Amino acid sequence: MNLPNKLTLARIIAVPFFVVLYMTEHFFLALLLFILASLTDMLDGKIARSRGLITNFGKIMDPLADKILVYSAFCLLVADKEHLVPAWMLAIILAREFLIAGMRTVAASEGIVIAADMSGKIKTVLQMIAVPLLLLTKAVSTPGNTSQNGLNLFLINWIPTLSQIFLWASLIMTVVSGVSYIAKNKDIFRQ
Repeated sequence: MNLPNKLTLARIIAVPFFVVLYMTEHFFLALLLFILASLTDMLDGKIARSRGLITNFGKIMDPLADKILVYSAFCLLVADKEHLVPAWMLAIILAREFLIAGMRTVAASEGIVIAADMSGKIKTVLQMIAVPLLLLTKAVSTPGNTSQNGLNLFLINWIPTLSQIFLWASLIMTVVSGVSYIAKNKDIFRQ
């Protein structure tokens, strides 16, 4: 197994640890682990392309690892008592993912590859920014993390707003990219 694929697997393996850290209210550690796992996504792709190590395993597992990481975080944030992410938003996000995955499966059975397009990549980037901001919101709002220094006051006052801006932007791009995929690949529905 090559290095990019090991990094992809490391991202998947990190998810249970991330969940445990979040559930045991170690929010800053959960945030750090999420960021480190997210960075492996950029790193594995860069290494795979630069060294010619692109594999079928990587093509399938890399985006799946991203989804496992991001949607695990969204599920935790929906279930959180502070409801940082409304359940209906997650339902829309997951519906888009299942729809596109279904389209890709049907297309693959016909020998057609539906490649990721720019709107889908933008959606993923926005989600990978929204989630750490939401995790940081949770971390700074936890009792015991409310010292009155300037940085903490900034975090308490502005991070929740920034996290909601990126959450809404990612939701909008989720819908836009879903519509884009359907429009570009509508022939799949006719088969």
